[in-house]
Amino acid sequence: MSESNSVLEGKKLAFVGSGVMAESMISGVLEKKLILPQHIFASHPRTKRAEELQAQLGVCASTSNREAAQAADIVVICVKPQRLRAVFHELAGVVTSSQLVISIVAGANSSSIAQQLRHAAVVRVMPNTPAQIGHGISVWTCTPEVNEEQRVQVRAILSALGKELFFEEEKFVDMATAISGSGPAYVFLVMEALIDAAVHLGFSRQDARELVTETLLGSVLFAQESHRHPAELRNMVTSPAGTSAEALYQLEKGGLRTILSKAVHAAYQKTATLSDIINKG
Repeated sequence: MSESNSVLEGKKLAFVGSGVMAESMISGVLEKKLILPQHIFASHPRTKRAEELQAQLGVCASTSNREAAQAADIVVICVKPQRLRAVFHELAGVVTSSQLVISIVAGANSSSIAQQLRHAAVVRVMPNTPAQIGHGISVWTCTPEVNEEQRVQVRAILSALGKELFFEEEKFVDMATAISGSGPAYVFLVMEALIDAAVHLGFSRQDARELVTETLLGSVLFAQESHRHPAELRNMVTSPAGTSAEALYQLEKGGLRTILSKAVHAAYQKTATLSDIINKG
């Protein structure tokens, strides 16, 4: 039995809200054989969705948030921000001191969650979309009441989705929302633009998609394995007065770096605005 298996052996896991990210987390935990399907509980307001989860993944699913939470050692809150207050009202007093609460709700800070649930041991996580295929990165923090054993359990769960990064200061979770949380959208936009440019040159859309996808994937893997600074890698591709130099000149002239920086900052500011709305009162 692996270390990840042992730290979660016999534990029961509940997902309050069972959307795409919750399903990704459930699938990752099951694929890594960290928790038995019958020890995973999921709730969703639509009966059809609950039945789908039960049929597809073999977990115990229902429409009751309270039932799901009461059955588990670890409760993962995966609802949309606008549903959060109602869910807190449902679960306040239901979650016991021996349980651990994990929230993946963007903008909901740990102190607000702890206050509204009347529960001290809270973990806040910002996962991202690639978690759906086991290549995500989850940034997380926790309140001081989360003990070392529980931290190890959180790491095991998040590692089933890809990689994880822990920060003592919660501000880094908000910052990560603008980088890793929204980051896939930036990459997909660049991918879309490159595919359109390739089609404009004369490639079929199918060939353009394959060229761009493999180029991006290969570049990321190369950067990951080489451990070199991106500027050094860029220089390796850029010959003096060559095609890459000309293209990069146009990108710099168009303010690519500044636009990306502004986009990230705007996402961060939006996170702060949403956080104020969610956590007020």
